[in-house]
Amino acid sequence: MKIDIPNIPLALTEKRFHDVFYEEDPILENCIISGTDFSDESVERVQLYRSVLKNCTFINTDFSKMDILDVRFENCDLSNVNLHKSSIHRAEFINCKLLGSNFSESSIGNVKFENSILNMSIFGDSKLEKVVYQDDSLQNADFYECKFKKVEFNNCHLNEASFEGTSLKGVDISSSNFDALTISVEELKGCIVSTSQAILFSTLLGLIIKD
Repeated sequence: MKIDIPNIPLALTEKRFHDVFYEEDPILENCIISGTDFSDESVERVQLYRSVLKNCTFINTDFSKMDILDVRFENCDLSNVNLHKSSIHRAEFINCKLLGSNFSESSIGNVKFENSILNMSIFGDSKLEKVVYQDDSLQNADFYECKFKKVEFNNCHLNEASFEGTSLKGVDISSSNFDALTISVEELKGCIVSTSQAILFSTLLGLIIKD
């Protein structure tokens, strides 16, 4: 699946993330931010546009209702970050740690998570369109009552992830691995799975497979 990549200018101004406190509106744009530690902070409705963030730390920071557009995060730690009710579009999270991050009730489109840790992350009640999870760990991730449109899980660890109330019709999870998922038979209809996964899911139907 082809998704729109972030539209980031070649010429970027170096800034610190704390500069957001000195703006009339909480907005950072056309910048590169490296090595910032912005942990345990709280700032709502931050607007982050056309920027690159490298080696930054945002542990336990409240970014609720954040607006992210045309942004790339590289080697950043966003563990337990709160992005509740955020808008995230044309963004990339590369080699990032998002352990326990909260994306609930968000709009997420044309976003790629690659080589990232999203264990115990929360996406409940979010709308995901053109989202690619590539080589990610999503163990115990929660996708409760999400709306999926063109979502891919490629070579991901999905063990104990929950898709309760979320249809996986047209979603390909065949290259990913797991021992168990929280999902109903109805939500599995139309999901693309491997042979071994189909055998695992047959237990949901109460089938006994005999060679």
